[in-house]
Order: sequence, then structure tokens, then C-alpha cells
Amino acid sequence: MTLTSPDRAMTRLRKAAEAAEEASGLRAEIIRGVLMMSPTPRGKHAGIINAINKQLVRSLPGHLDAFQVASLPMPGDPDDYATPDLMVCDVGFGDSDEWLADPGDVELVVEVVSRSNSTKDTRDMVAWYADAGVPTYLLVDPRDGSWTLYTEPSGGRYQGRLRRLFGQDVPLPAWGLKLETGGFATYA
Repeated sequence: MTLTSPDRAMTRLRKAAEAAEEASGLRAEIIRGVLMMSPTPRGKHAGIINAINKQLVRSLPGHLDAFQVASLPMPGDPDDYATPDLMVCDVGFGDSDEWLADPGDVELVVEVVSRSNSTKDTRDMVAWYADAGVPTYLLVDPRDGSWTLYTEPSGGRYQGRLRRLFGQDVPLPAWGLKLETGGFATYA
């Protein structure tokens, strides 16, 4: 069958992504029209996500909540979507049957760099989340024990960038929070 429009091609790619995810157990995303598959996080990776989640859940304002294994689309293109390791958005998302959060309701995304997919998180996703208008992107890198906080998306780029090492708190001034990173593990 010949596809005659980009819309039909993306719909077909979206169906392929969903089928691949279901069959393999891997996490599928479509980033700028490219199907990307990621393995289930390993222990240290998952441990960092859990540590951040615990800190956020007990400190976020009541209208926000933290979600794992949830996705957000690129505004205006629901066939282009990302599934961050952790996402903070409107608490109402937890009561919906939707799997894609409204990008306008997302306040923070967190990605922990995987050994096998570092370019995706450190380069591709920085631009993607900025284009999507996500106000804050926290990138945690267990390879070198660092974190980078990106803020103020404008014109497809983040204007603010703060990079520190594990052991230094991540400031989240929008909520008056600081995430402790001293217990984060590094890869061997």
C-alpha cells in the first residue's frame, strides 16, 4: 500500500510504535518522526527515578502530581510523542483514561541518561522538550554524576541552563523545592 500523505504515514508509524511496545515490553516514542525504542530502566536508573519521585510527591502543590510511564505529544502533532522517565503535570491526568498528557499541563520532565541512549537524552530531547514548551527539563546523568536543569523554553531552545554534580541540590523555585541528589548512584 502506498501512503499518500505525511499524516497517514505518521498514523501508521504510531500504530507500529504501539504494537512494538506491546510485543517487546520496550518503551516506544516517536521523536520528530523517528521511532525510538528504549529498554526498561535498570536498577540504578530506576532508583534515581524513584528517589526523585518520592521527593516530588511529598512536596508538590496539590494541583500537581508526578507520573511515571506517561507520555506527552508535541503540541499540534499527537503522533510525535515522548515518554519521559518522570513527568509532573496537572493532578487530573491521573484520573483520565488518556495516555498522552496535555503538553500545556506539563510543568517538569525528568530523564535519567541511559548508558545505551545518551545522545537521545542529552541532545535530541533537550530540543524536543523546548519545542514542546515544557517549562523545566531535568537531565540526570549517572555516567559522570551530574545533573542539568533546563528552564525558560523559547524558540526551540532553553534559555536557562544550570549544571551541577550529585550532592548539590536541584533548585525548583517555581514550587519552592530543592531536590536532594546526594544519594544518587553512578554507573560502574
